[in-house]
Amino acid sequence: MFAINHCTVTPVRQEPSEGSEQLTQLLFGEVCEVLDRLPRWTKIRSTLDGQEGWVDFKMLSPAYSLSPITDSLPTTVVSVPMAIATDMETGDELMLTLGTRLPNYAHGTFEVLGKQYLIDPNCVSGLEDALRATGRSQDELQDAPLALQARGEEICAIAQTLLNAPYLWGGKNAMGMDCSGFTQVVYATQGINLLRNAREQMTQGKLVPSLAEAQPGDLAFFDHADRDPKATNISHVGLLLDNKTIIHCSGCVHIDAIDEQGIHLHDGELTHHLVQIKRYL
Repeated sequence: MFAINHCTVTPVRQEPSEGSEQLTQLLFGEVCEVLDRLPRWTKIRSTLDGQEGWVDFKMLSPAYSLSPITDSLPTTVVSVPMAIATDMETGDELMLTLGTRLPNYAHGTFEVLGKQYLIDPNCVSGLEDALRATGRSQDELQDAPLALQARGEEICAIAQTLLNAPYLWGGKNAMGMDCSGFTQVVYATQGINLLRNAREQMTQGKLVPSLAEAQPGDLAFFDHADRDPKATNISHVGLLLDNKTIIHCSGCVHIDAIDEQGIHLHDGELTHHLVQIKRYL
C-alpha cells in the first residue's frame, strides 16, 4: 500500500512521537510505502530515497493503486524557494517549497489526488524547459546529456536562491534544511534524484579526480579530520560554484572559500576536510 503526503512539508521521525528526532521530511505530493500503522502514526518508506520513519497519519492520504515513483520518470519541479499553488475547484492556496515535484504537469497546471492546481510556470523547471534551453530533442537526450556548463550554471543559480536559509537537522525546505537536504532539493530541479544523506550521495555520480578539474554544480564531500584525525565518516556535503568557492548549509546556506584541504572561513580557519568530489550531470 502507498500513500501521498498532502501537506507542504511533513516531518519524518525516528520514533512515533512528536518529540522524536526528525530524520527527514516529505514534500507535498511525495509518495511513500506504508510499512506499519499505529492508532496515530504511520511508518513509511520514501519511494524517492528509501528513507524510513514515522509520520503523523493525518499528513497522508491513501493511494491504494499507486505505483512507486522512480527516478526514470521525468517530473516538473518547483524551482524557486517558495511558490503558491491554487486549487482550481475551491480557490484554496497551498505553499510549495523548492524541490517539490508536480505530477501530471502541463501548461501551469498539475494534479495530485484527483485535485487540479494552478501554478505560475515561471516557478517551475522540468524536462521541457531543459530541452528548450539547450535546443535538444528528447530523443537526443538518450544519447547525449544536456550541456554540462549550462546545467551546472543553472544548478548554481538555483542553489543561490536559498542563501541564508537556516540549518535544520532533517530539513529539506527553504525554511530549514540540512546540508544533504540542500543538495537533494537543488538537484531535484534538474530531474536528478539524490539519496538523502551525505554518505549515501557520495555513492552516486562519477568521481572527479581533483578540485582543479571540478566544474560548477559538482558536489564536494567532507569529514572532520581537521578536528579529529580519527573522524573518517563523511559528515558534510556542499555544491561547488567553481573550484575556489562552495555553497553549503552549515548554520545557514552560505558561500565559503575552498581549496584542496577543504572549506575555509574568511579568517582562513579550516572547518571541513575535503574527501571527495562527485559529478552527477
